[in-house]
Amino acid sequence: MNWFQRLSIFQSSEQKKGSTFFYAYFFPVFTVIALWIDSTSFSNIYFDGRNLTNVLAILYFCLFFNSAQSYLRKLMFTMVFLSYLGELIFCKLLGMYNYRTADIPLYVPFGHAIVYASGFVFAENSLIVRNTILLKKIFFTSFAILFLGVGLVLNHWFSIIFGLLFFVLMRRKKWQNVYYTIALCVIFIELVGTFFKCWTWVPKTSGLIPAANPPMGAVFFYAGGDVILAKIVSYWKE
Repeated sequence: MNWFQRLSIFQSSEQKKGSTFFYAYFFPVFTVIALWIDSTSFSNIYFDGRNLTNVLAILYFCLFFNSAQSYLRKLMFTMVFLSYLGELIFCKLLGMYNYRTADIPLYVPFGHAIVYASGFVFAENSLIVRNTILLKKIFFTSFAILFLGVGLVLNHWFSIIFGLLFFVLMRRKKWQNVYYTIALCVIFIELVGTFFKCWTWVPKTSGLIPAANPPMGAVFFYAGGDVILAKIVSYWKE
């Protein structure tokens, strides 16, 4: 391989990495647009935008997937199926939340993969990598205040209980910042989705535990899913 071929491969790799970061950083904007189109207000004013959101989410997933490196591709691909299983358990079986229609939207499992991939890419930002130790402390403090604030001030014990379990899980994972950045993406999409009434969390989980809409402690279930996801992909050989 001559120097020109090596340079072309390097440039292609750098361009691909740049595209991956673009899709991750554009995630908040895309989320607002896509969920607004699926919102009750959009449906009342214009038309039912569910199918359009489905198309946009799948298209965004494909573009993000195409720009990603091999390992992240495996994570995204597996996440689509794992998250759909999670939807069946937490939404349909346990009834922890409900979508604005009876069916689980097609865009949801692809959206979960986009959320995960965005948080994963954020954790690779040079600023976060250079300040790993400091950010671990900041993230821990911020999430602790969030869980306690929502739980004690608003009397939503869901966030305290599952927030504590989130920290137990984080301790086992050595407080890796990637789980925090994914959790931040989760919180963002939950706030946007419930604001637009694309889905709604029930006031009491299992009829017993008071929960906000959305409950901040829900990040525990995503983090647990992330651990399972990483374990599954670890058995995926090239």
